[in-house]
Amino acid sequence: MIIAIVLALFAAASNALSSVLQRRAARSVAPGDSFQMSVMLSLVRDTGWLLGILALIAGFLFQAGALTVGQLALVQPILVTELPFTMAFIWLVLGRRLDRESWIAVGAMTVGLAVLLAAASPAHGTRTPHRVEWAIAILVTVGVMAFLVASSRGVRGARRAVLLAVASGLGFSFTAALMKDATRAIPGGASSVLTSWALYAMVAAGLASLVLLQDALRSGSLVAVQPGLNVTDPVASIAYGVGLFGESIRLGGWVVLELLGIGLILYGSIHLAQTRPLRDHAGGGDVCD
Repeated sequence: MIIAIVLALFAAASNALSSVLQRRAARSVAPGDSFQMSVMLSLVRDTGWLLGILALIAGFLFQAGALTVGQLALVQPILVTELPFTMAFIWLVLGRRLDRESWIAVGAMTVGLAVLLAAASPAHGTRTPHRVEWAIAILVTVGVMAFLVASSRGVRGARRAVLLAVASGLGFSFTAALMKDATRAIPGGASSVLTSWALYAMVAAGLASLVLLQDALRSGSLVAVQPGLNVTDPVASIAYGVGLFGESIRLGGWVVLELLGIGLILYGSIHLAQTRPLRDHAGGGDVCD
């Protein structure tokens, strides 16, 4: 379990570092909003941008490693620390000073995550999902995501952003479930991995989730997007872990503490998304001042 936690934390930190480095490179190379091929050519020659790509690859590998040795219900909730890590890197890499409210929000998210995981105490599952179970999971996931996307078409602003953020969070959690299944083919070698249906389903689910997230960010502010994303992903991942892989969590009176942990994560996400450094970073503002 310790190894899975460490790898998940490294994954979150790598993703956060990638985001900060690529954002800084993009703003220094192309401060405007228009995209041109010359901009991409400039980015690939930028050391900071390339380091950001390497950090992104490292984050993927760390997450895959964490899911190989740990439970889905344990690994995915830890990845919400990407947001606090992003704040830390904005401070360390970009030199932006973080105010007291930022640190309180980071503390709330951290404590909430610790309470959630300590109360749930996810245990390893011993079951391999059958094709029928995967088919049901895919139908339910796609159905719920489609419903959320369809519902978002009739609204605008923050409500649309929230609906799309929840759909994106659900998609990312399902991507992680597929990743966990795909990692089971690793002992069989490269041929087993490349012929695994879960690998290609994972790529498709990940790309769809990323598109939904970008649409959510265009529809509303980070304050509307981040809380729904940060709560949906870990909660859905716990459900996938229990339903597909036979992982178990503590119920009964422990549910109260688990809800408290989720509430603290939600509180921290909302307040962290309201801080100027994170809003500037997510919105493409100049965070290098």
